Amino acid sequence: MTFKKIGGPLLGLALAGCMLLMLLHPEASLGAALRGLAIWWDVLFPSLFPFFVISEIMLGLGIVHLFGALLDPLMRPLFGIPGSGGFVAAMGYVSGYPVGAKLTAKLREQNLISRVEGERLVAFTTSSDPIFLLGAVSVGFFRDASLGLILALAHYGSGLIVGLLMSFHGRKEQRSPSQDPSITSSTAPSVPTKKGFRRIHGALLAMEEARRKDGRSFGELLKGAIQSSLKLIIVVGGLVVFFNVLMELLARAGILSSLFSMTGHLVSLVGGPPELAQALISGFFEVTIGARSAGEAAASIPLQFKVAAAAFILSWGGLSVHAQVASILNGTGLRYLPFLTARLIHAILASGLVLLLWNPVMDTGLSTAWVSLPASVAFTPSASGITASLALLSVLLTAALLASLLIPVFMAMIRWVRRS
Repeated sequence: MTFKKIGGPLLGLALAGCMLLMLLHPEASLGAALRGLAIWWDVLFPSLFPFFVISEIMLGLGIVHLFGALLDPLMRPLFGIPGSGGFVAAMGYVSGYPVGAKLTAKLREQNLISRVEGERLVAFTTSSDPIFLLGAVSVGFFRDASLGLILALAHYGSGLIVGLLMSFHGRKEQRSPSQDPSITSSTAPSVPTKKGFRRIHGALLAMEEARRKDGRSFGELLKGAIQSSLKLIIVVGGLVVFFNVLMELLARAGILSSLFSMTGHLVSLVGGPPELAQALISGFFEVTIGARSAGEAAASIPLQFKVAAAAFILSWGGLSVHAQVASILNGTGLRYLPFLTARLIHAILASGLVLLLWNPVMDTGLSTAWVSLPASVAFTPSASGITASLALLSVLLTAALLASLLIPVFMAMIRWVRRS
């Protein structure tokens, strides 16, 4: 008997068990649902909804085509994706999960990327936003702002490594690399510095053409963006509430305690503190609860192991984030298995990087210098999250644009010197 034949009945039994537990523990279920709703309303809605709307409007205005033409020389050789993926990466890294998946699905719907390129893109653009990582986790949960640097290096650095590794994904399936419609072919100019200007001119023309094809007024764009974003943010909220209730029911049934014990044995086998099992299991289901548990773990546990557990949880994302991404990718043809594999690799790499970089970062004073930087103040919980994220987004996009312009100019200069 195959798994598909028994999967349905098993899922039905599991849901029936959840219903029974909800009837036995109505007050606990209601409390968990209210906590999940509070997380959605107080944190997720104000932090994600503006980015959902802004990204939708940018797509309608043709901004993606602009970045697609400019960033193609940077993104395609490194990550095996078109230049439009650079815009998705910047938005995904700044605004956090599941914005990267949402934008990837939009590019797929518009046939700007192939299925394999979409799977590569969503695999490494799904990450925690810096406001949550540096503010909530470092300052809020661990009460130590100096940990923000090593968490950021491990989380985002391993995310880029995952992107490089995912460039090998699907090479046999991809017969020929796709080309952004926004990128026009041209012969190499005789003067190296003209190539950058030609690329900018082509990118602006591509943006204008995409805007013309869309044809909607700004008012129509805004209305459509708000409607689409509201649908997605409600789905996100529903999944957060569901997994909060599910964890409460599993705790009431004694299943979580069994999982804690089993995971503790596994953690001790690899040389880690078994007391971190509760944080890891909590983070397996929901990233916020898991990161908080890692920060509040016993003081006897070495700090580097607690930070490594937090990095693992942030990079894994939790089943709640996985469900959000799966619901977004549904109907796009993008497979979930490559995303799941990338999350596991990202989590392992991030926790390993924390342990590897701990002494170089924490013992050399870099973490102390990080706290004294004025820029790090923007990521404390007292700051405006949206303002700080938009500032960081502008920095990332500017750096990516400069790199995309300098790389072809540098390569053209090399060819020009060789010819002369």
